[in-house]
Amino acid sequence: MNENDKHDALKPVRITAMRQTVYHDLMERYENPIEHACELSVGQTFVSIDGKCPAGMCESAWQSMQPFVEALARGEGDFYDGWMRNPHSAMISCNDGFRPVSFYLETLKTDH
Repeated sequence: MNENDKHDALKPVRITAMRQTVYHDLMERYENPIEHACELSVGQTFVSIDGKCPAGMCESAWQSMQPFVEALARGEGDFYDGWMRNPHSAMISCNDGFRPVSFYLETLKTDH
């Protein structure tokens, strides 16, 4: 790998399901009953390689976090002028209004 390739390589990004909130009142009032609405578990981790959706990741959750994962993989960060203590991370929630999951995204260090 030459010196230019080292700077162009995308970094892996770890995605950790941190918390899930369930709004039973909203579900009872508005949602049609569905089975297996969310298969993710708190503490479950995934690693995005080359800014791609990891196997097993919820497609809806991925749509919410994809721009942040891709930016982190490119080495970008410090979203919203210092929002996160770790500038190479983000806290993103999926777009499920009944049972949103919050995900911690963080760039992993590589030995390049």
